[in-house]
Order: sequence, then C-alpha cells, then structure tokens
Amino acid sequence: MSGKIIRSERLDAEARALLERLDAQGAPPLASLTPAQARVGAAERYKVLGGEPETLARVEDHFIPGPAGDVPVRLYAGEQSGLRPALIYFHGGGFVLGNLDTHDSLCRSLAKESGAVVIAVDYRLAPEHKFPAAVEDAHAVTKWVGANAQRLGIDPNRVAIGGDSAGGNLATVIALRCRDAGGPPLAMQVLIYPVTDMSSFETGSYRVLEEGYFLGRAEMAWFAGHYLPSPEAARNPEASPLLAADLTRLPPALVITAEFDPLRDEGEAYAWHLQQAGVPVTLTRYSGTIHGFVAMRGVLSSGQQAIREVGEFIRTGLEAGKALGAQASAPPQA
Repeated sequence: MSGKIIRSERLDAEARALLERLDAQGAPPLASLTPAQARVGAAERYKVLGGEPETLARVEDHFIPGPAGDVPVRLYAGEQSGLRPALIYFHGGGFVLGNLDTHDSLCRSLAKESGAVVIAVDYRLAPEHKFPAAVEDAHAVTKWVGANAQRLGIDPNRVAIGGDSAGGNLATVIALRCRDAGGPPLAMQVLIYPVTDMSSFETGSYRVLEEGYFLGRAEMAWFAGHYLPSPEAARNPEASPLLAADLTRLPPALVITAEFDPLRDEGEAYAWHLQQAGVPVTLTRYSGTIHGFVAMRGVLSSGQQAIREVGEFIRTGLEAGKALGAQASAPPQA
C-alpha cells in the first residue's frame, strides 16, 4: 500500500478494528506471494476469523465424479426426517485460495440457520487449474447432486445454489448452465458479494476502494492473473456473468454486497440486470463493512446478521417448496 491509509468514517467499529489489526501484523502484499504462500496465510486467517464451528448431526466428506477426477465435497445437516431442501455452496478465495476447511465454520452456520442440507464443493484451484476448471467441477457436482438427491436425503425440487466472492461467481455461472442444459432444476441462488465482471476493474467502487479495505484492485488483478488463461478470457460470460446476453428464466436470487468492497458495484449491477430480466431479486447492501465479512462471522457481527438473512431466505423459500424474492427497484447508490 502507498503511504498511510485514510479510511472512511462510515466504516463500522468492528471492521475498522479488524483492518487496523491486519495492518499491525504487517503481512506482505498478496501480489508479492506465491499461491502456495497465500494459501497458508488464508487458512490461518479463516481459522481465526471464522468463529466457533457449530455442532451438527451430520458432517460427512464425499467424493463426486468430476471431469478430471473426483471432486471432494462436504455435506452438513442438522437433525432431519424425510427429504430436506439443500444448498450447494462454492467457497470464496479468488479461485486461488480456499477449501473445505477454510469455509467449514461458515457452512456449518448456514446449515444450522437454514435447516437445509449444505453441500460444500472443493473445486480445483488456479493457477494449477485455470478457467474453466472450477466451472466444470462446480457443474459436475451440481448435476450429480440433482441425480442423486434422494440418496443424500435431499428433495431434488428444492435445491439452491450459492457462494461467496469467487464462489458467488461460480453460482451465477452454474445457474446459467443449468438453465441452458435443461437442469438440474435450481430453486434459488444465494450470491454473497459475487465476482461478476473480471473484464474491468474500473467501477466506482473500485476507484473509491482501490486499497485499504481488505480487498483491492491489486489483489483482484492477482487473482485474475492466476485464474484466467488469457486477458481475452475475461470477456467470456462464464468468467464474467455480468456480460451474459440473457439472464431470463433464472432462479430467484438473494444478492448480498458490502459497502466497503470494490466488488460492490458489479454485484449490485448483476442484481439489477437479473431484476430487469424478470428474475425475483432480494438485494441487501450491508453498510459499514468489508469484502469477506460473512466468512468473518467470528469477529464481525455483520457476518452473523448476513448468515441469518441467508438462512431465512432459504428456509422461507425452500421449506415452503416455493421461491422467495422481493423485487430490487434499483441498485443502491454509493
């Protein structure tokens, strides 16, 4: 970072304290690290910030056939009888970081709050496996869950898809793929500060929040450089779903953004385009907080609040066997 960071007075006290704590630790910039080095740091950070894991009745590891070998997944469920709704979940980490363990606490909380069976997906990471490897793994797992739902205790007609950050990107892309491939049917999508446009880092939120708020332009450029096989690939709608020509006939969406997140504008733009295409959308911007806050539920109360919102969205929609969504009238203004 260049010089002393002056942060907005609107930043909430918990987020400010966390950022100041990270500043004091003096960790090297992400762009100076190798992916292997960055993964070690991310694993340690998620363990500290993720909070105490919830105890659930079922936590099971499975391997699902994928396009390049088995894809590890982890199933989370509380006490249940009969077929339950489900959430297929893709973790964040810029397509380079993250695994089943980094998001274990978050997925446990989602399962507890929603009452759904949560299936976390350990898709292949870049740069060892560049785009579209993660997309192919995510799609393979989604198809397998749809075909094997009942043996997992899942109602195949009540399956949601979701993810945070890079995982939110994968959820949008898989929703599009499932629509175009004729299934499996998805009841709703949960997009938590999703990456929707890797072709440009020039939105208003990028310009205002370029550095100093946990995720910035340099970090996103590092992720994109590792994930994409070429700069031209950023224009592919399966890398940048905001560029997709047709967003009609997609499942109702909950889109969550953070005020102090450079991805804020593209996430809200995607919500707006979904709504314009006739998709029911609930759009919630969490004021005063930063990118990654939902996975930081152990130190940020905004993360706990968002998990409750996701749980209510899924429970109300999927438990009733119907989709829930309030229309988003327009993207919030910065």
